[in-house]
Amino acid sequence: MVEYLLIGLISFILGGVVIWFLQKYLYKKEFFSAKQEARQILQEAKQEAKQIQREASGQAKELLYQMRSEFERETKEKRRDLQRLENRLLKREEQLEKKIAILERKEDALNHREKELENKEKDIEERKIIYEKLLQEERQKLEALAQMTSEEAKQLLLKQVEEETRHEAAKLIRQIENEAKEEANKKAKEILALAINRYAGEFVAEKTVSVVPLPSEEMKGRIIGREGRNIRALEAATGIDVIIDDTPEVVVLSGFNPIRREIARLSLERLVADGRIHPARIEEVVNKTTQEVETAIRETGEQVCFDVGIHGFHPEIVKLLGKLKYRTSYGQNVLQHSMEVAFMAGIMASELGLDPKEAKRAGLLHDIGKAVDHEVEGPHALIGAELAKKYGETEAIVHAIAAHHEDVPPETVLAILVSAADTLSGARPGARKETLESYIKRIENLEKIAQSFDGVCKAYAIQAGREVRIIVESELLSDEDITLLAHDVAKRIEQEVRYPGQIKVFVIREKRAVAYAK
Repeated sequence: MVEYLLIGLISFILGGVVIWFLQKYLYKKEFFSAKQEARQILQEAKQEAKQIQREASGQAKELLYQMRSEFERETKEKRRDLQRLENRLLKREEQLEKKIAILERKEDALNHREKELENKEKDIEERKIIYEKLLQEERQKLEALAQMTSEEAKQLLLKQVEEETRHEAAKLIRQIENEAKEEANKKAKEILALAINRYAGEFVAEKTVSVVPLPSEEMKGRIIGREGRNIRALEAATGIDVIIDDTPEVVVLSGFNPIRREIARLSLERLVADGRIHPARIEEVVNKTTQEVETAIRETGEQVCFDVGIHGFHPEIVKLLGKLKYRTSYGQNVLQHSMEVAFMAGIMASELGLDPKEAKRAGLLHDIGKAVDHEVEGPHALIGAELAKKYGETEAIVHAIAAHHEDVPPETVLAILVSAADTLSGARPGARKETLESYIKRIENLEKIAQSFDGVCKAYAIQAGREVRIIVESELLSDEDITLLAHDVAKRIEQEVRYPGQIKVFVIREKRAVAYAK
């Protein structure tokens, strides 16, 4: 058993020794093989490096050759440029030498001429001295004869000439002014007469109320409705006051807005004719009538543009022109008035050699602000100018509209033509009619309100009640006080007076100092 163990042990040891020697042999063999392979790789790398070096050397030589060729080429070009520049400089130098030679010759000629001039000046000075001596002798002789100095004689002569010239100039100026005035007046009268004779407009009575006839007195009760609901619904839908009084078989509609008043009139007539009067029906009829009136307004504006022969207006301008059909001013229909102004301005522009279409356009639009002046504060001329500017009219048209009542100073012939045509249309016989009683009452109310304030000396309502001019006592009111006074008067007028548009309150405070010299 032990022997077997020893034999196995020895076999194991011998096997391990054999394996160790075998591994060592294999390791040496692999090391030798790796060393040979590394040597081979190193040799190949050296050969490749030499190849790369040779290629790089060849490329460097080629690049150097190219650079040398490029350098030589550029050098040759620069040499040629320098040669051309040198030749040009040589030519310029030759030209400069020629010019210098010419200038030297001219300088010599000028020196010679200067010497001649100096000699002539000396000769002239000598002659001048001789002439002055002779002149002095002659002057002394004349003074001795006339017993007057030369300065006195000169002043006397100048005074006589000045008086004669001034007299002649004054006569000529007066003659020219008289001729110009006569000719201008004659020409202006001809143009105005021609414009008036070629156009005549209509006349309508001014009104702020509309009357609707009723078939019977029983209809008033139906219009009022139970506990007044029908009349309240009508007033709310139209914005117009409905007045039902003792006048038999009529209803009065009152309001400053003419379009709303027209809508209310047509709506009430349809309600009366239909017989069905209740809030829902009232609202339905008012809405339908409003649409019809808006359509009629647009058609009226289009027809007016066609009649006047002016086109290209903005659609909103056309609607505003149609609204003027329902607006009156001092009994004159504003739309008819605008057409009159357009025709007259066109006629006068033609006579003066101006553009008649532009004059017609400005005349037709001059009162466009009256279509909305009951809704917008400010003078209708400035309102109209803003509207025209907003809707694309030219600066000349806008200025003519703004200046036709001199809210701004007129700066163009077109503005003056429109103002003149506006005045002609309003001033012609039968154009306007003011209810005397209402006019006087409005003027008296305005002046009475202004004079009720302390410190007011005088008050005048001018421009048909559109302006109140107040003169105050300077001892009682200061400059700061008159600002408050204008504000208070305006507030009082707003509270107590009914009026369309606006009223301007103008306060004047004047301080006068008087002294006497004894």
